[in-house]
Amino acid sequence: MLTLKFIQENPEAVIAGLKIKNFDAEPYVKQILAKDDERRATQKEQDDILAQINSISKQIGQLFKEGKAAEANELKKKSGELGETQKALGAKLDAINAELNDILVRLPNMPYKLVKPGKGAEDNEIVKLVDDKIPHLPEGAKPHWELAKDYDLIDFELGVKITGAGFPVYKGKGAKLQRALISFFLEENEKAGYLEIEPPLMVNEASGYGTGQLPDKEGQMYHVNLDNLYLIPTAEVPVTNLYRDVIVSSKDLPIKNTAYSACFRREAGSYGKDVRGLNRLHQFDKVEIVCIEHPSRSYETLDKMVAHVESLVQKLGLPYRILRLCGGDMSFTSAMTYDFEVFSAAQKRWLEVSSVSNFETFQANRLKLRFRDEETKKTQLAHTLNGSSLALPRIVAALLENNQTPEGIKLPECIQKFMGCSMLTK
Repeated sequence: MLTLKFIQENPEAVIAGLKIKNFDAEPYVKQILAKDDERRATQKEQDDILAQINSISKQIGQLFKEGKAAEANELKKKSGELGETQKALGAKLDAINAELNDILVRLPNMPYKLVKPGKGAEDNEIVKLVDDKIPHLPEGAKPHWELAKDYDLIDFELGVKITGAGFPVYKGKGAKLQRALISFFLEENEKAGYLEIEPPLMVNEASGYGTGQLPDKEGQMYHVNLDNLYLIPTAEVPVTNLYRDVIVSSKDLPIKNTAYSACFRREAGSYGKDVRGLNRLHQFDKVEIVCIEHPSRSYETLDKMVAHVESLVQKLGLPYRILRLCGGDMSFTSAMTYDFEVFSAAQKRWLEVSSVSNFETFQANRLKLRFRDEETKKTQLAHTLNGSSLALPRIVAALLENNQTPEGIKLPECIQKFMGCSMLTK
C-alpha cells in the first residue's frame, strides 16, 4: 500500500496519479488526512497523560519519603484515574489506527510516470510487435481444442466430470508437453540467475494481504473455509511472502527467485467464445519469476525481466507483441506492467501469456520488507517485481495451432530434448 508519509507529503499528486488508473482518490485522501489528524491528537493526549502519570509517580515517592502518606495516597488515586483515561485513549488509538489502515489498503498503487491514461485493453500501448512468424495455415486448420482431441492430448470433458469446467485433464504427450515446458522455463530462469523455489499451494490471510490479493481480490480466489486458507492464484504470492517481515542487506540485492506452481482462479463472470479450450481456466500451470530490488535499480531490472521473458517467447518461435498497459488496464498493485501476447493462428487473435510488473514499495510496505544500507545502516522499503515466465495454457494453445501440419504438430527445438521427439503425431 502507499505509505502514510507519502500521502501526507503529496496528497494532490496521489489524487492526480490515481486518476490515471480511473480511481477517484480524493475522498480517500481526505479521510486519511483527517483520520491521521485525529490519530496525532489522540497520541498527543495520551503522551501528555503518560507524562503526568510519570511526574505524579515521582511526587508520590518523595511524599512517602517525607512521611506525607495522606497526600501521597491522594496522588495515587489521581494517578489511577489518569491510568484509566490513558488506557481508554490507548484503545481509541488502536481503533483509529485500524480505521486508518483500512482506508489505506483500499488505495491502489500509484502508476509510474510512463503509464498513460486509458479505460481498458483497447488503450494499451504496443511497444514491440514481432509478427513475421505468423503462419499462413491451410484451409481446414483447427483450433487447439479440436487438435487436443484429435491427438489425444487434453480431455476437457473428463475434467468437467471430475471437477467442473476450467479443469482440464492432460494425457500422454499432452501431459509430457506440460512437463517439458515447465522444465524448459525453469532451466532458462535458472541460467538467468533465478533460484528455484517450490512453494506451498495455499497461503494464509497475512500472505494474501502482503502481496495485495486481500482485500482486493478475495472474490477471485478459492477459499478453504475450515482452515481459512486460500489456494494461490500465482506463485508470486508465496514466493514474495518468503520476505515478509524481513530486513535484507543491500549487498544481497537483487534477490531473484523462480517457481513453478499450479494456479487457481475462480474467474467469476467469465463466459463466451473467449474461454473455450485453454483460453481461460480455473486451474493452470505457470512458472513465475520474482525479484526483490533496490529502488534505484528497479526499473532497470524490470527491463531485464521483460527482455528475459521475450527470449523465452522467441525460443518458442511464436509471433508476439509487448504492450505497456494503460492506467485503466493495470492491476490494483502495479506501478507499471508489460504484457506479452502471442498470436493464435487458428483463432486469429492475440492471447496474453505473461505480465511483468514493478510494484515499487506497494507490496513491500504491506510485507514490511526492508533492506539495510551497508554504509548508513538505515533501513528502507525494497521494491518488488514479478513476471510470468511463462503461463502455459495459451502458450500450448498457440504452439498447437501455429505448428499444425498434415504430418503432425511440430515442436519448437528448445523443448524437443524434454519431449524426446520433434513432432506430435496421432
